Amino acid sequence: MTNPFYDPFVILNKVYGAGAHLKLALAETPIEELNRARTVKTVYGVLEHDAYLTLCVRSVASKNPKQVVRILLKIALYNLIFLGKPKYMVTDLAVDLLKRMGKGGMAGFVNAALRAFDAEKVQLPIGEEGLAVRYNYPLFAVRRIVAQYGARAEDILKAKSGGVSVRFVRGEEDYLSRPHQKTPFEHVYLFEHFARDARFFAGDYTFQSVGSIAIASVVEGCEDLLDACAAPGGKSVLLAQRCKRVTACELHPHRVQLIREYCARMGVENVTAVQGDSTRLRAEWEGAFDGVLCDVPCSGLGTLAENPDLALNKREEDLAGLNEVQLRILQTCARYVKAGGALYYSTCSLLEEENDRVLSRFLQTNTQFHAEEAACPLPHERTRYGLQFLPDTAFGAGFYVAKLRRQ
Repeated sequence: MTNPFYDPFVILNKVYGAGAHLKLALAETPIEELNRARTVKTVYGVLEHDAYLTLCVRSVASKNPKQVVRILLKIALYNLIFLGKPKYMVTDLAVDLLKRMGKGGMAGFVNAALRAFDAEKVQLPIGEEGLAVRYNYPLFAVRRIVAQYGARAEDILKAKSGGVSVRFVRGEEDYLSRPHQKTPFEHVYLFEHFARDARFFAGDYTFQSVGSIAIASVVEGCEDLLDACAAPGGKSVLLAQRCKRVTACELHPHRVQLIREYCARMGVENVTAVQGDSTRLRAEWEGAFDGVLCDVPCSGLGTLAENPDLALNKREEDLAGLNEVQLRILQTCARYVKAGGALYYSTCSLLEEENDRVLSRFLQTNTQFHAEEAACPLPHERTRYGLQFLPDTAFGAGFYVAKLRRQ
């Protein structure tokens, strides 16, 4: 099917309808090569502007349309508003696709809605609600970010991804003729576009976020390191360069296999991937590691610039449960640290309640640990216990890392 709205519709239907992750839906959906770049731009664009496009749909529909129509209208409106495509062309493509999919009964409504749409009549809310719509953040997150960061909040919310982060092992000079941006880390560059080739599978380079690399940079070299929440394995593989042995633990068996495949592709042999629940004590690991990294499950609010689909399912009531899991992982994994060893805690969150507050609760009852000053070349803010990286100065990423020492 050559209608350029078809592939975006299929991918977005998986994301909106089945709750699929965007990157996984993109990887698993056959895409017409003729329209690949436009398809990727469209699906990301629709999700990056989901809250605003939802408002636009409401401006032309008295009732909430069925999912098929809702998704198609968002694709059409994104092309109309953000790509500047002619209204007649956008309308014709949307109507044509409905008919091709056997949904011709909805064509009249879609045709009328698109022809009647006027962006100037779409009124954004004011205040924090307006920020949530404009920058596509959950409202509860906007309120917390405004309260925590004050006048800087809007710069944080509107920050865009710095691009595709590529960490080279060898041969980087062959790729640097392309437009790129250097990062503070050796052999790590950001590209606007970077399609993998045969040298990816040969382990010459890998895709790894600047946040992941920054967290790994804080971890000191040692004999035995535990990466307690390790999948897909990027930090474990990178830290294997500085640590003699790395144990990479992951809850789900299929994600353990991802770590093994990552290590095999990169030619790393000193990482052992194991399946396990990091909230539950393994007696054989007590006092066994010089360093333990807990990159815990979190809200992921610091990665919305790169993963816009995450905003769809974030709920305020989930934060308390996440905080308890974060604390349990930290308390359990602390028991694996040797005397004099280091315990690292990290998230991809902007919120103090997932970062310093979790550490504060931990340190109240684990007095054998104390916070130690960490260092990282990526711009950051120092908090009570760690380093907070913010999207407006860290290439669009928000994350946190702290280093604790066992006395």
